[in-house]
Amino acid sequence: MSTTADPVLETSIVRPTRPRFSWGHTERYALLGAWLVIVIAFSIALPDTYPTLGNLQNILGSQSVLLILALGFLFPLTAGEFDLSGASTMSLSAMTIAVLNAKMDVPLVPAIVAGLVIGVVVGLVNGLLTVGFRIDSFIVTLGTSTFMIGIIQWMSASSSVTGIDPALVQATVGWRGLAGLPLAFVYGLIATVVVLVVLSATPVGRRLLFVGTGRTVAELSGLNVRRLRVGAFVGAGLTAAVAGVVYAGTLGGADPSSGQSFLLPAFAACYLGATAVVPGRFNAIGTFIAVYFLFSGVVGLQMLGADNFVQQLFYGGALIVAVAVSQTIRRHSVATAAKAAAKRS
Repeated sequence: MSTTADPVLETSIVRPTRPRFSWGHTERYALLGAWLVIVIAFSIALPDTYPTLGNLQNILGSQSVLLILALGFLFPLTAGEFDLSGASTMSLSAMTIAVLNAKMDVPLVPAIVAGLVIGVVVGLVNGLLTVGFRIDSFIVTLGTSTFMIGIIQWMSASSSVTGIDPALVQATVGWRGLAGLPLAFVYGLIATVVVLVVLSATPVGRRLLFVGTGRTVAELSGLNVRRLRVGAFVGAGLTAAVAGVVYAGTLGGADPSSGQSFLLPAFAACYLGATAVVPGRFNAIGTFIAVYFLFSGVVGLQMLGADNFVQQLFYGGALIVAVAVSQTIRRHSVATAAKAAAKRS
């Protein structure tokens, strides 16, 4: 792909409107403000436990796996596709590393490479099935996710695999640097920056957005839409595998079932993040804010004595609200852009 700007893309992509200063900034940073309100509210309600360094370390240091997984979902979502197999890909990657390293004595680096290759292969399969056979991505990825769950159960004999090389544990949660945060948090920050740059500052990112905005128009403009759609799934698979590497390090092994619990929170973070920073568009910074906004609320509720099921209610409710708000913003942006184009003509 050319690294130069795409004139057709620059004129055809529907960009979020820039309303007047007050509303625009309220819209962009409302989620950040809501996060601050939650932190202040729980700090007042729980002054001895919530606003502490230990709790801050817990909130920031424990969500890196979820953050990286959610960032991977942004690739297909930007291209107008769904990937429901991300959590299973992450679990399969972690289980592959654990089985190879802990059970088969394969050195850690080749085991990690194998786990990353798994993600690329899964993404490629998802993309080829979706694009080549014209099957809805929702159905394809739901099927591959279920298939991988079976493979994980077979590989692990339906039990946790432990005893992974301590070097991976040390490289994720064993070493704590600034403010006592683990390296896993740094990996989440790096992943956020990488996805931000790819989606917002490269021709590939602009083309994916163009495809997601209007696939037919993108094809008529000469873009290789099929290759871009497949590439979006490969990007999601590789990112999920990276999350799997970090997950294996945080667990010191792999669990055959716990990975599925990441799916709903990851999608909630993606859609909630689409209401912030660049409203109406999936974006990395918004997703980062959403991940920690949601978990800050969950931690506060748990400290107040709420039952465990409240976490699912919180994430599920957030997903419904986020989808409704992000779609409303998107429709408003499209309608406003259409009116502006009509006036110019």
